[in-house]
Amino acid sequence: MLPQPYLLFLGDITEPAYAKTAFGLRDWAGERCIGEFACDGVRVSTGLAFLTPAQAHAAGAKSMVIGVANPGGRIPATWLPALLQALEAGLDLVGGMHARLSGIAALRDRAVELGRRLVDVRTPPPDIPVATGRKRSGRRLLTVGTDCALGKKYTALTLAREFRRRGIDADFRATGQTGILIAGQGVPMDAVVGDFAAGAAEHLSPDADPLHWDVIEGQGALCHPAYGGVSLALLHGSQPDVFVVCHEHGRETMLGYPDQRLCSIEETIELTLRLGRRTNPAIRCAGVSLNTGRLQPAEADAVLAAERERLGLPVADPMRGGPELLRLVAACLA
Repeated sequence: MLPQPYLLFLGDITEPAYAKTAFGLRDWAGERCIGEFACDGVRVSTGLAFLTPAQAHAAGAKSMVIGVANPGGRIPATWLPALLQALEAGLDLVGGMHARLSGIAALRDRAVELGRRLVDVRTPPPDIPVATGRKRSGRRLLTVGTDCALGKKYTALTLAREFRRRGIDADFRATGQTGILIAGQGVPMDAVVGDFAAGAAEHLSPDADPLHWDVIEGQGALCHPAYGGVSLALLHGSQPDVFVVCHEHGRETMLGYPDQRLCSIEETIELTLRLGRRTNPAIRCAGVSLNTGRLQPAEADAVLAAERERLGLPVADPMRGGPELLRLVAACLA
């Protein structure tokens, strides 16, 4: 069990997309979040109250969660004073980075002295098998993206919630640190040894009742120059019956890779179908989840309608809901 409630730590980041863990916890586990804390120079906020670790501990917080998912999952030395401050204020530390909290001597030694916990959630389960490619019972939906950090997790959480509202037995299956913190369980796909990654996806979504749905959080993008391997393993291992393409309106280059253009929505659909048929010949695209968070409501409505007409598929922004989302849900379940 993770020590809750949380104080969300934003480090010293200046790019909102790298705070997706903090935003995800705020939006999907807000009742477990006391406030936020950050280093000098930070330019991102979740909108929660800014509290020092001592203030958060006095308000009932049990841990400080690193709310950042930066390239490479690193913990820079500039964060150490803030992390030590949290330990000394009585908080445990929870991290989802590739860099382990327990691997940093200064934190490990101080935690032992103070009797605090260092919890690293980006740790795969033991004894993951190699993938078999065997078709499993039950139904599966996978969210796939044109890039990182643009709505795959939010889309999966929303669709799982909408399925349950219709009386359908459905589970959200987390594949990244934020999803695991929200759901309380899952497999951190990008921390699994490559040979076992597709097997980890099979392990995540085992045989189930024929009417049961696993809604699986996607990772990265098949076209991504760094993270495409994780996306492909997840696609092969999850064997989705249905996938939804996630894209941020107006994003043209990959986050952190300004010289790399995004694959288009159409290219992503074609590539997902071609590669996904290896383990599920019946795979199909139900529609598109379009992140229109930078647009005003009227402009967003116009964009969603235009993309639906252009693509001939349901196109919805899950965070806006409405009839567009109902069309997307119906297409997933068709």
